[in-house]
Amino acid sequence: MVYRSVIVGCGAYLPQKVVTNAELAARVETTDDWIVERTGIRSRHIAADGETTGDLATHAALDALRHAGVDPSEVDLVIVATATPDNTFPATAAKVQARLGCPGGPAFDVQAVCSGFVYALAVADNFIKAGQVRTAVVIGAETFSRILDWSDRTTCVLFGDGAGAVVLRREDGAGTNADRGILSTHLHSDGRQHDLLYVDGGPSSTQTVGHLRMTGKEVFRHAVVNLAQVVEEAIVANGLTPADIDWLVPHQANKRIIDGTARKLQMSTDRVVVTVERHANTSAASIPLALNEAVKDGRIRPGQLVLLEAMGGGFTWGSALVRM
Repeated sequence: MVYRSVIVGCGAYLPQKVVTNAELAARVETTDDWIVERTGIRSRHIAADGETTGDLATHAALDALRHAGVDPSEVDLVIVATATPDNTFPATAAKVQARLGCPGGPAFDVQAVCSGFVYALAVADNFIKAGQVRTAVVIGAETFSRILDWSDRTTCVLFGDGAGAVVLRREDGAGTNADRGILSTHLHSDGRQHDLLYVDGGPSSTQTVGHLRMTGKEVFRHAVVNLAQVVEEAIVANGLTPADIDWLVPHQANKRIIDGTARKLQMSTDRVVVTVERHANTSAASIPLALNEAVKDGRIRPGQLVLLEAMGGGFTWGSALVRM
């Protein structure tokens, strides 16, 4: 039997605390104008003391299940994409699975930093296509505020906390480009670029959590090239053209990178979902947060073709083409 994966629900959760650029300017040498001009970011959500990635992920998963009209007991796969897990082990996904009340099926984390949600979506899609599961919850969740050096103005202004989720259901038949479902996913990595974006800690190397370190200009340069390549790869693989894409839902890292990708696709800005102004870079959570917002406010409608793309530390990068 041949199967395909269909996104039947979206969900999100953002911590209550909002930190503006003006508030950051009181802590580090920066200004609202400096941040907005270079990134497009004006504010970000920050998790409360004691609020973990698992907490955010659970809220987002429940929201997605409600939107899908799916009972948590029906879920037989939970994947959490995160670079900021609650513990070294067990997986944050195992904690979320227990809270959802759907034990027994596989539950695990995927770590591909900002590309994590696309990676996790690809993994879940393949589980479903293999006939191993029927219903999957795929979550991107991060508490990046816990790994930031709040004295480094070049990085601490860029990130925020949050979680987004989708529910995937198995449907019979491979379908065509005109049918709802995940049409294709495309994943890449290049470990030679480790030192351009990494966290200087870890249980095996330093026995500390560490802080995020980034060479911003080089990351920007690689992002422009890699994202253009993986976007084109998805379009060509499905025999389509950029004009066929209804919506671009990019990783929300930097407004200039988002605009550059849209220009390469020759897409007008009103066909690009942008949340970076209010969310900042939420790493693996950014794509599902943006997707949720555009689905819930009615911009993205059933039957439309949506292109997801991201790049993150590693380097990792990937894309997914989805008929909603």
